[in-house]
Amino acid sequence: MSEQNLRSLQPRLQWSLLSLRLGVFIVMLMWTLDKFVNPAHSAAVFGKFYALPGLTADIFTVLGVLQLILVLAFVVGFKKRITYGIILLMHSGSTFSSYAQYLDGFNNLLFFAAWPMLAACLALYLLRDADTKFTLGK
Repeated sequence: MSEQNLRSLQPRLQWSLLSLRLGVFIVMLMWTLDKFVNPAHSAAVFGKFYALPGLTADIFTVLGVLQLILVLAFVVGFKKRITYGIILLMHSGSTFSSYAQYLDGFNNLLFFAAWPMLAACLALYLLRDADTKFTLGK
């Protein structure tokens, strides 16, 4: 690839990574807010998919606060190696813990949306040094 092609690729790459980061942020933000708005739903999810039944609303408030801090740090590109990595690990856990839903795919189609998001999380982690558009950690 020529030097000029590389220079013209840079802005497109930055905008692409920003769009991936914003897309992942929106999903993660909604999962975070769910812990505050509907802790019973969060408890059901943790019980079914993570084998952690009986967690209380207080626990989800603490988890929600911690997750909100993480998600906000992620969206502004703060400490990318850490925040992008934790987001990737969290979403990997979520995706793989739902394995039973993939076995009955046509009755659980929405679960398959986790795979492109997992790919976006991985791409962001691998390309974190190139993700500089509107970030704190250039």
